[in-house]
Amino acid sequence: MQFNELNLHENLLAGVDAMNFIQTSPVQELTIPIILAGKDLIASAQTGTGKTAAYLIPLLDQVIRTKSNHTSALVLVPTRELAKQIDEQIEGFSYFVDATSIAIYGGGKGEDWDQQRKALVQGADIIIATPGRLMAHMKSGEVKFDQIKCLVLDEADKMLDMGFADDILFILKHLPAKRQNLMFSATMPKKIRDFANKILRNPEEVKLATSKPAEGIDQQFYLANDMQKVPLLAHLLKDTNVESVIIFSSQKMMIDKIIRALTKLKWDARGISSDSTQQERENVLRDFKNKQYKILVATDVLSRGIDINNLSHVINFDVPRDAEDYIHRIGRTARAETTGTAITFINEKDQYRIANIERLLEKEVEKQNITESLGLGPAPEYKVSSPKTRFKKPSNNKNKSKRRNFRPARKPSEG
Repeated sequence: MQFNELNLHENLLAGVDAMNFIQTSPVQELTIPIILAGKDLIASAQTGTGKTAAYLIPLLDQVIRTKSNHTSALVLVPTRELAKQIDEQIEGFSYFVDATSIAIYGGGKGEDWDQQRKALVQGADIIIATPGRLMAHMKSGEVKFDQIKCLVLDEADKMLDMGFADDILFILKHLPAKRQNLMFSATMPKKIRDFANKILRNPEEVKLATSKPAEGIDQQFYLANDMQKVPLLAHLLKDTNVESVIIFSSQKMMIDKIIRALTKLKWDARGISSDSTQQERENVLRDFKNKQYKILVATDVLSRGIDINNLSHVINFDVPRDAEDYIHRIGRTARAETTGTAITFINEKDQYRIANIERLLEKEVEKQNITESLGLGPAPEYKVSSPKTRFKKPSNNKNKSKRRNFRPARKPSEG
């Protein structure tokens, strides 16, 4: 389907066209009509399928048609990087539209707080915010959201993983009871469904199957205990043609340790964690995108929703918590039929997560054991059983009447 086939305002279509959005992606085709109809929605789609545009475009259409002097839409996101990215995308789509937006997040300077407070009080059309920062503003008593018509929870699973559930519930108590609710999540565990039941009213459901990694990705699993990971990483990078790599660690305390080890090998590496200031994060990301250095070490703050692709390598210093997160991470390499390498270190306690990843991949990946040959001592023994039936595809059970399933093509539209 093309965007001009949707019932969108002509000025908005001009902005969509200027952003080079011609053909809808599967998630956009399925969700935009639902949102335009004013229905609640829960959608499951992985990063990179165009889900941000799937809700921004109908929200902007509503802004044009209602012409309210109050904030009409609130978008909650887990990270400041994602908030900024969405705000920039709104700016592009609304080039021919009289619409205002602002990103609300912490980590900036004192004047940022005052600028955010002023925008919240005066009422931008669309507010994009991290829950903690927005809640801090709301507790001042100056911020009113009594005219909100639509609430969006983007990357809902990541927000719950980061402990934002209570903050979100606090914010919801200050919103009008009568509103449209949209929830987008890359994964759909039970905790997300339970949370959705507290918020959504008779929602439509759209679920896009997680697409498999590109064939051009060389997936390598290495067994190593925590003490062996840093020297193993150094060994693997020493003889590797690295163009651009992100190393994901689940522990922010490891960021500096990894960087120090790489610096000794004459690699120019920099890091980002939740402790980094906003200015530091922006500078590090900008320089990495501009290829000022080759290795970025980051916590899960970068695992979702950030526009960094076309990497030569993705390294999971720790196994991702969810199998879908593994797909999202390694999908940042081997784009556009190129090749790439995804390396994952497996300690003893993370082995069960590898079984979940292989179940999603529908194949086993060789677990390499090279630490002893490198003089690092024996690696942990891989003890998770691998029954052949584990990779059997699930049966096609009928879904509830409101659920809409769609398996996307290998290369969905960006957005």
